Parts: sequence; structure tokens; C-alpha cells
Amino acid sequence: MSHSKVLDYLNDPSPRTLGRSPIEWLDRLHKPTVVRVAGRDRSRTRAMATLLHGNEPSGLFALHRWLLEQHTPAVNMLFLVGGVYPAKIPPRFSMRQLPEGRDLNRCFKEPFEGEEGAIAEAMLAELHSAKPECLLDVHNTSGTGPSFAVTISNDAAHQALTSLFTDRLIMTDLRLGALMEFSEQEVPTVTIECGGSQDDHAHQLAYEGLVRYVSRPDVLSLEQAEWDINVLRNPIRVELAPEATIEYRLEPTGHADLTLPPDIEHRNFGIVSPDEPLGWIGNKGLSILTAISHNRTENMEQVLIVKEGQIYPAQAIKAFMITTNPVIAKSDCLFYAVKATGEPIF
Repeated sequence: MSHSKVLDYLNDPSPRTLGRSPIEWLDRLHKPTVVRVAGRDRSRTRAMATLLHGNEPSGLFALHRWLLEQHTPAVNMLFLVGGVYPAKIPPRFSMRQLPEGRDLNRCFKEPFEGEEGAIAEAMLAELHSAKPECLLDVHNTSGTGPSFAVTISNDAAHQALTSLFTDRLIMTDLRLGALMEFSEQEVPTVTIECGGSQDDHAHQLAYEGLVRYVSRPDVLSLEQAEWDINVLRNPIRVELAPEATIEYRLEPTGHADLTLPPDIEHRNFGIVSPDEPLGWIGNKGLSILTAISHNRTENMEQVLIVKEGQIYPAQAIKAFMITTNPVIAKSDCLFYAVKATGEPIF
């Protein structure tokens, strides 16, 4: 399959092509789109993907704003705008993926099946031919919460890229078919989670980080870093069984297998001690939850325990990516967690 059937291309787009607002630009995009901007140093390229999830617009907003300003970047820039189809479904930027489609950020591995697989394969082909010195994948968190970065490698280059945007880095050995696994091609690759999709602060963070990324001669050495990076290693991923029910309420109705308080997102990146309840469990107990670590062992007793119908951490934990979106809680995961120290739970 020729990639031009799957992707559209924009080279050094002028403000006329871009429309006045990101929404106007999105309306003009017909397919997932590759945007190339020539840099002062034509011998090097940096890459950035965004909108892999159609409901995570901060990266697109930042890119549109930067492109309108018509700056020349330090090096050639390759931008990959992924989830154009789900993002266009009204109300715009409300769908993570197409109703019958797959999560694009789980498709960057063989076999490249279906429409999303074809898009992922075409995007990887663009990266292989551009040979970028580094790659960023810019997202929003599934709930409100602070910014952080995720990577499968923890070295100076990955920390330096992280520091363009945030001071929290999660290092994971779990492989899900995400674009950040491109790191295995010896190209430093970092996922940036800018904060909530409705949050102006997240849009601003995406823009300021993008400006640093495109304008600095060197983004891979830690001497240039904005701040010290706090690294959390190998979080476990807590998933809800597909048939389980979840509600977000101040107290349980007795109908759901799991009830979490509506403000649970405030726990993101805070330490939760073993005497602080996280929510309520139904009659099925903890059997509706699985804890998946990078080495696939499951040991829920080290993560959560139940006392009188309430769930508590089994030890002090730091949890993040907590969502109050029941669809994401069921289709993706409830949250990730490490020990309060940042070390893996198991």
C-alpha cells in the first residue's frame, strides 16, 4: 500500500493553509497528516507526533499556534498528526478513537491490522526515512492532573527531552505497541502527557515545550535541562475486568463492582498511605481487578487490600493516570502505581 493513500502531506505550510484556529485547521485536514518544516540546519531532523488520540488536542493546538508564527526551527521538523478521523467526529476532540476502531497508540507493532494499523505503519515508515535524532509523542492525560513523561529508557537523552516539558518521568518496561517504543530503534523517544485535555495550562505547557524543542540547537544533553527529573520506575498497571461495572460517586449505591469518589483525580502523583481509603468494592471483591507489571506477575495483595468493603493501598503508593472517565477506565486502565519512593511495587 502506498503511504500517500493513508497520509496527507504539508510542506512549510503558510498561514492561509492553516486556518485561523486549530478547529478550522482540523476541518481542512482530510487524513492523518505529515507536516514538514525546513530548519536552519538541514542536516538534522527532529520529529513530533500528536493527536494519536482524537480527544487529546493540546499538541495540535500548540503545533497550530507555532506554525502560524512562521518561525524557522533550529533543525528540520517532521510532525505527525495521527487521530484526524476520531478528532473530527462532533463534538470535535471528544473521541479517543473511532467507535469501531482501535486505539492508534496500541498499533505501532506488527501485525499492522485495519485502518489504524495502516496509519501506524505509514507513520513508522515516515520516521524510518526521516531518521530523526529524537521523537516526541504529545498527549493529554485522561483526567485532570499534573504533566509527566513516559519512556522505555532512562538515560541522559530521555531525561533531557523530558525536561523540555515537565519534571516527572515514568520509566516502564511494559510493551503495549505504543509509538514511544520507537526508542528501541536507538532514537530517543518520549511520550509527553501535558495534563487534562480541557486545561488551558496543558495547552500552554505543550506550546512552551514545543518552542524549546524546535528552537534549541541541542535538546539531548542534560546540561541544558530546565530542571531535575523525578524518575518513577516500572509502575504496575491496574486494570478492570471487561465485564465489571464502575461508578464515580461519593458513596456506593450497591450496584457497581467498584465505586470511586468523583474527585479521585486529585490523588494523581500524590502519596496515598495505607490508612487512606481509595473507594469501595462490591461483592465480587478484588477479583475484578488485575495488576499487570512489566514482567507480567500479578500480585494484587501488594497493591490493594479490602477492609469492611473499602479499598486501601496495601503500602504507601504513588498513583497516576487516575481517570474519572468510565469508558477509559474500562478500555484502558484504572491507574498506574509505584511505591511512594518511586520504586516498582514488584
